[in-house]
Amino acid sequence: MKKKDIDPKVYDLYDEYAHTLMNRRTFFNVASTLAVVGGTGLAMAEAMMPSYAEAQTISFTDERIKARYVEYDSPGGTSGKMKGYLVKPAGEGPFPAIVVIHENRGLNPYIEDVARRAAVEGFLALAPDGLAPIGGYPGNDDDGKVMQRSLDPDKLFTDLLNSARYLKGHEWSSGKLGATGFCYGGGVVNNLAVVMGTDLNAAAPFYGMAPATEDVTRIEAPLMIHYAEEDPRINASREAYRSALEKQGKDFAMYTYEETRHGFHNNSTPRYDEAQANVAWERTMTFFKKHLS
Repeated sequence: MKKKDIDPKVYDLYDEYAHTLMNRRTFFNVASTLAVVGGTGLAMAEAMMPSYAEAQTISFTDERIKARYVEYDSPGGTSGKMKGYLVKPAGEGPFPAIVVIHENRGLNPYIEDVARRAAVEGFLALAPDGLAPIGGYPGNDDDGKVMQRSLDPDKLFTDLLNSARYLKGHEWSSGKLGATGFCYGGGVVNNLAVVMGTDLNAAAPFYGMAPATEDVTRIEAPLMIHYAEEDPRINASREAYRSALEKQGKDFAMYTYEETRHGFHNNSTPRYDEAQANVAWERTMTFFKKHLS
C-alpha cells in the first residue's frame, strides 16, 4: 500500500501508537474501527508497520565502510557502561565524527543504516543504543519503546552525552563532532547543543523537541533544524525556538518540509517522503562537511 492510499486518520493514530505505550494489538483494533476512504483501517494500519529489511540502503558489508559494535564507559548513566554501532569510512583517518541518536525505541536497523550513510559520506559515525544497559534493542519496536520508557530519562541522556564524548575522543576521530537524531533523538541533539557548548561543532536535529528557551543562550554549535509540515506535537514549540535563536544571535537554519509528516526521513514506513528526505539529508551532509572539516 502506497503512502497516498493511507487515510490521514490512520497516520494520526500511528503517531499516537509510536509515541505512547499503545501496543500493536490496540493500534490494529482501533484502526479497524475507523471510517476511512479507499480500503480498511486495519489494512492501512498493517501497511504502516516498519519494514527494515526493505529499507536498508547501505549494506554492513559495503567495502566503503567498516562497521562494528563497541562498548565504552558511561559514568552517571543507567549502568555505567554503554554500547554503540561504530562505522568508519575505509582508510586510516582521522575522520570528522557524527553521533546519530535513535528514536524512542532504541537502536533499530533504520538508525544503523543512517550511521552507515554518514560513514559513506566520509564521517566516523556512532549510533549509541540507549537500551544497551538493560539488554539492548530487543529486535522489535513495540518492546523497544516500552524498554526506553522504563529508563530514568536523565540517566538515558547521560548515556547519550557520554557516547558523544566517547566519539569525539576516539582515536579515529579528528576531534570535530557533529550530532544528528530523529524524533526523540532530535530532542536529544537539541539538548546536546545546550550542554556541550563548544565541544559540539554542529547539530542537525530532525523533528525533535526544542530545548527550553532559556537554555538557548548556552548553544554554541551551528544548527540545521528539520521539521515536518504536519507534526503539531513537535511544531508547537518551533516558533518559540526560532525566536529565541534569533534573539540570541545564534547560527542556525530552520527548514519545514512541505506535505510531510513526523518521521518523513525514516524509509521503513509509509511516512517516508523520498524526495524531501533526500533534500534534508543532502543539506545535512553539506552542513556537516562545512562545519566539521
